[in-house]
Amino acid sequence: MTRRIIFVTGGAGFIGSNIVARLAQDLSLDVVVCDWLGTAELGKWRNISKHPVADFVAPEAMFDWLEQRWRDVELVVHMGAISSTTEPDADKIMHANFTLSRDLFRWCTDRQRRFIYASSAATYGDGDFGFSDLDDMKSLAALRPLNAYGWSKSLFDLFAARQAARGYAPPQWVGLKFFNVYGPNEDHKGSMKSVAAQIWPKVRAGEVVELFKSHRDGIEDGGQLRDFVYVRDVAEVVAWLHEAGHVNGIFNLGSGQARSFADMARAVFAAAGKPPRIDYIPMPDSLREKYQYFTEARMDRLAAAGYPHGFTDLETGIADYVGNYLATDDPYR
Repeated sequence: MTRRIIFVTGGAGFIGSNIVARLAQDLSLDVVVCDWLGTAELGKWRNISKHPVADFVAPEAMFDWLEQRWRDVELVVHMGAISSTTEPDADKIMHANFTLSRDLFRWCTDRQRRFIYASSAATYGDGDFGFSDLDDMKSLAALRPLNAYGWSKSLFDLFAARQAARGYAPPQWVGLKFFNVYGPNEDHKGSMKSVAAQIWPKVRAGEVVELFKSHRDGIEDGGQLRDFVYVRDVAEVVAWLHEAGHVNGIFNLGSGQARSFADMARAVFAAAGKPPRIDYIPMPDSLREKYQYFTEARMDRLAAAGYPHGFTDLETGIADYVGNYLATDDPYR
């Protein structure tokens, strides 16, 4: 009997584990996780502990494992990456975010296996060129990321698009430019957690939460805007792409609606049944010059490709996140 394997790198991480949870609902699939877990007490194993993972592979054994089982692999979902925008080691970023992605792309091309990977809205830099996910070479090359993380993701988008234009690509290849994703299984991310997760302990205790002041004329404190997208929606898009094997290219993955950090904080307080208590503190000087005041994903290309579902509004997503995860004794999906 032929197995139907989906191989998920970074599968114990935040977004990866939610994708694993969604795909594992299909009992005809064997979902294989490739990741490091960390310590037994604080590690990421809890993120995948509720789901029937078919196998677990250490990243250093990835290509050996894939070579042994390639005939059964339908799809590689590549979520493994260094996602910190403040990581100081550019060589480490390039190895994890570009070199490994390049090698997986080539492996999937040679073996004619399908490939979905994580890109990022950080490729848009300060947003001066807008947030349109046109994936022709000219549009991709025009983007100017603000940090090494964004550059590594942009460089791989260019690589994938160039290879596809040359006719050397997997039978399905899709890059997803994630905007500000929030939801269950992000506790291990520390300072890179969503604002909702970071402020939750103070909200639960009824304490004041702190957001950055605005240092731009015409924008009120806490009025900086982001496209917040619930991680369940992200997982649903990946599940659809698995079914829609004809879809190729690079697409935005956000909600399509910019909301303020103050909106998010108020939504967390409301979900906890508490009145909002928010103070505003000065933004560190090191952030002010490169701080984005607005991101909003254009989602028309994904819709035009056939994606049939809408996206969860902020208040509904936060209510689910708080009520079913953050406020419970078992916050893992």
